[in-house]
Amino acid sequence: MATEQLNVLKALDVAKTQLYHFKAVVIAGMGFFTDAYDLFCIALVTKLLGRIYYTDPALNEPGHLPANVSAAVNGVALCGTLAGQLFFGWLGDKLGRKSVYGFTLILMVLCSIASGLSFGHEAKGVMGTLCFFRFWLGFGVGGDYPLSATIMSEYANKKTRGTFIAAVFAMQGFGILFGTIVTIIVSSAFRHAFPAPPFYIDAAASIGPEADYVWRIIVMFGTIPAALTYYWRMKMPETARYTALIAGNTKQATSDMSKVLNKEISEEDVQGERATGDTWGLFSRQFMKRHGVHLLATTSTWFLLDVAFYSQNLFQKDIFTKIGWIPPAKTMNALEELYRIARAQALIALCGTVPGYWFTVAFIDIIGRFWIQLMGFTMMTIFMLAIAIPYDYLVKPGHHTGFVVLYGLTFFFANFGPNSTTFIVPAEIFPARLRSTCHGISAATGKAGAIIGAFGFLYASQDQKKPETGYSRGIGMRNALFVLAGTNFLGLLFSLLVPESKGKSLEELSKENVGDDGIEA
Repeated sequence: MATEQLNVLKALDVAKTQLYHFKAVVIAGMGFFTDAYDLFCIALVTKLLGRIYYTDPALNEPGHLPANVSAAVNGVALCGTLAGQLFFGWLGDKLGRKSVYGFTLILMVLCSIASGLSFGHEAKGVMGTLCFFRFWLGFGVGGDYPLSATIMSEYANKKTRGTFIAAVFAMQGFGILFGTIVTIIVSSAFRHAFPAPPFYIDAAASIGPEADYVWRIIVMFGTIPAALTYYWRMKMPETARYTALIAGNTKQATSDMSKVLNKEISEEDVQGERATGDTWGLFSRQFMKRHGVHLLATTSTWFLLDVAFYSQNLFQKDIFTKIGWIPPAKTMNALEELYRIARAQALIALCGTVPGYWFTVAFIDIIGRFWIQLMGFTMMTIFMLAIAIPYDYLVKPGHHTGFVVLYGLTFFFANFGPNSTTFIVPAEIFPARLRSTCHGISAATGKAGAIIGAFGFLYASQDQKKPETGYSRGIGMRNALFVLAGTNFLGLLFSLLVPESKGKSLEELSKENVGDDGIEA
């Protein structure tokens, strides 16, 4: 049965950009700001955690997290995120986008605080509770993906919808940058307040008891921006597309959007009866016929992107250490090493990560989703090969600048490319009653790739002859970079299945205005 597009949805599609659109971007975007902070701040402090809890003064090198602990600390939040994306994506279609939107934020705030308050001062207790709470932190973060994307896509007009969804996601870049800035400030403050000698002079004194406060403050600091937006999340009305197309209450949808748009919208009562014509589900023949290829496209490209993206993001510190951009750990005290790691990652975020996101915001509704994603995967493949092929040359002293520039460019084109578009497209091309679910499935598949990247890259990049203590031999950093280049190329190929959604209404894209007989209403 075909569904005629309702007047309230037509009004949303052609509405002029106004204050409420920007307010929605800020409300949803601050969630993503917090998401990125929470997910990536752990990469900044893992070296410090190793020093605090695993240093043996009898050995001639600073402590580091054992292989299994490092993998758990880095990967457990991603496992929680995957579960949260599936659960809250499904729940968002069952109970409504707004109904569960506030709960995800509360979960993130509470678990972020609990992570920083991980019990005790012994390695086993601290790491165990840290991993437990970071799993549930990730669970809340996971809910933000499908809900924020769906809410923004359903509020926006069709002309600038991509720009607004991209702007929400671009707050992730500021979250990553903010994490490095907080780390730089906190580590600098403690470094100057509590001076400590380098490890090679005094192993025990190089850590200092105050260092245990540093990582806890950094981990908990991300709760502040999230908590500030809770009130506004609760004040947002449910999206008109959920209220009208799923709940079948056209009158309420019209009333809500009339207030939002400051405009009277007329709606015929009979249209509310036609709003719920099609009832086929996710596993139906009709869904597979209309959207099966679309779901394959969004899941495969997000999976392949996150294998590469999270490998690079979570293990920047290891890459920078191996190329010699950060001095050997034993020449620094614990907080000096943390400061240098944060400073290096801040430079990458400022020059590559953040600009990439905002280039997408600027050009997504001009160039289109398809071409930006294709270009991004292409350039990521090229720059990854440009690092891997002359890797032995680039890691030599004096050549680090070339490595860092090429490395930064891969981040730029990840964000001015598939890292943004894989988030945007699933929020546009699926029907309203399955939109949040399908976005959650796509995002969860991406996080499966991130988990492979987080666990796999750590082991795969180990030296073939002299792996780090506690690790088995890997294929080496150079070969691991070749694998990531191949992953990006596969992402390029699967991107050919992604439909272009620029300038079309959500009902046109999802074919909700087309009956099973193929006739448009």
